[in-house]
Amino acid sequence: MPLLWVLREQLGMTGTKFGCGIAQCGACTVHIDGQAVRSCSYPASAVKAQRITTIEGLSKDGNHPLQKAWIELDVPQCGYCQSGQIMAAASLLKRKPKPTDKDIDEAMTNVCRCGAYQRIRAAIHLAAQTGKEVGSVIHMVDAGSSSMAQSKLA
Repeated sequence: MPLLWVLREQLGMTGTKFGCGIAQCGACTVHIDGQAVRSCSYPASAVKAQRITTIEGLSKDGNHPLQKAWIELDVPQCGYCQSGQIMAAASLLKRKPKPTDKDIDEAMTNVCRCGAYQRIRAAIHLAAQTGKEVGSVIHMVDAGSSSMAQSKLA
């Protein structure tokens, strides 16, 4: 079973979206040990003692620098892909706190059907300028059990 469905159906973490089911669109992006992963094609059985962070766990109150930048710059139009976009951006900023446009273009491979790519780039730059908690892990799933049905706050 893909990790996406364990997160959504067994753990009720519905912020992670299903888009394509073939790891192409990025709507299902989560972090596994800080790395952006497309959860629709990642087997839940492959997760052992790793930290899984979903959009729900990026901040305690929706106040993560990326979430603030997304709101300030009116990034979302339909909003469907945005949780995956934000998770991909958080992974980028954890690796490169001050990314260039080229860094962003190379890292941000998620699809946005609304075409908000320029606003996404601007929001990443804004978060990089203002954020201090970029890439922090707040919420994780204890994947040590085979059922993965435990949820913990870090």
